[in-house]
Amino acid sequence: QVQLVESGGGLVQAGGSLRLSCAASGRTFSSYAMGWFRQAPGKEREFVAAIKWSGGNTCGAESVKGRFTISRDNAKNTVYLQMNSLRPEDTAVYYCAAGLTYVSSCHDRAAYYAYWGQGTQATVSS
Repeated sequence: QVQLVESGGGLVQAGGSLRLSCAASGRTFSSYAMGWFRQAPGKEREFVAAIKWSGGNTCGAESVKGRFTISRDNAKNTVYLQMNSLRPEDTAVYYCAAGLTYVSSCHDRAAYYAYWGQGTQATVSS
């Protein structure tokens, strides 16, 4: 079992920044990658960014490239999502996930992930 706890969401104006954190505990060594997804009201959950524990390779959705950065602290079993230049369309509940499926490319599908956090709300006002 892997437990995930997100934090760092909040309300920010357009153009502002937020930093989300995801603290992982339990059998974290069993996961290959960590990812961030988001879900806006009335929309499906979508991939945001992912990072592999080993090697630190990252990938992200086109909609956030150049604005969002995913990083990890292996010693703290924590993954971060730095969100800059936020837009109202970034408003969503952001979920952290732990992936147990090995994928050589980007862990950009929800099906790759076995454990999910409870989510943290990020709201961007115009």
